[in-house]
Amino acid sequence: MENDNEPAAPEPSAGPFAQSHIRLTDPKALRAYNHPTRMQLVGLLRLRGPLTATEAAQLTGQSVASCSYHLRMLAKYGLVEEDASGTGRQKPWRATARYTSWPEHSDDPAVAEASAALTTAVAEHWFERVLRAIETRGTLPREWQEAEEFSDEVLFLLPAELKELRADITALLDRYADRADPARRPEGALPVEFLRIAYARQEGEDGGDSR
Repeated sequence: MENDNEPAAPEPSAGPFAQSHIRLTDPKALRAYNHPTRMQLVGLLRLRGPLTATEAAQLTGQSVASCSYHLRMLAKYGLVEEDASGTGRQKPWRATARYTSWPEHSDDPAVAEASAALTTAVAEHWFERVLRAIETRGTLPREWQEAEEFSDEVLFLLPAELKELRADITALLDRYADRADPARRPEGALPVEFLRIAYARQEGEDGGDSR
């Protein structure tokens, strides 16, 4: 997500995608994306590459008709598109961008409300996945369990310093951006979800570092 009134962090590379990110600013588009199946479908297309509605249905547990409908809705707002390489009746779909962004602040009440609702939905989605990862991490090889991190840090920063830190982290992560292309992944590489959450604590919030 980005703030319309602040300079954005350096643009990450698009990797194998046509563009680095697609930005949603229309309340209708924000509300359309705010659906668990649609967010799941976009994530699958970014991770696995082009998929037909039938393949998406097998991976999500949804019906083919449901996946087809949601993919068409995502295409309406530019989040996915039909892949030109497909043949036959069912053509595969591909993600149009590596990331989705939307305003962190807007003077338009409709945009602000839809953006806040989408951010909340995405945060809930993230933490469901974090809890599932914690529950199942015992099945991973020891080297992966030792490499994972579940921790937090409280820093005292100015707004400009926080934006600089965000830019630095973006630059580090972008070193691995081209591995979205399966052909560029080293043997043994697994998809790693790297969550980035930084927020200013409000006055009166108690508690320090949890770890």
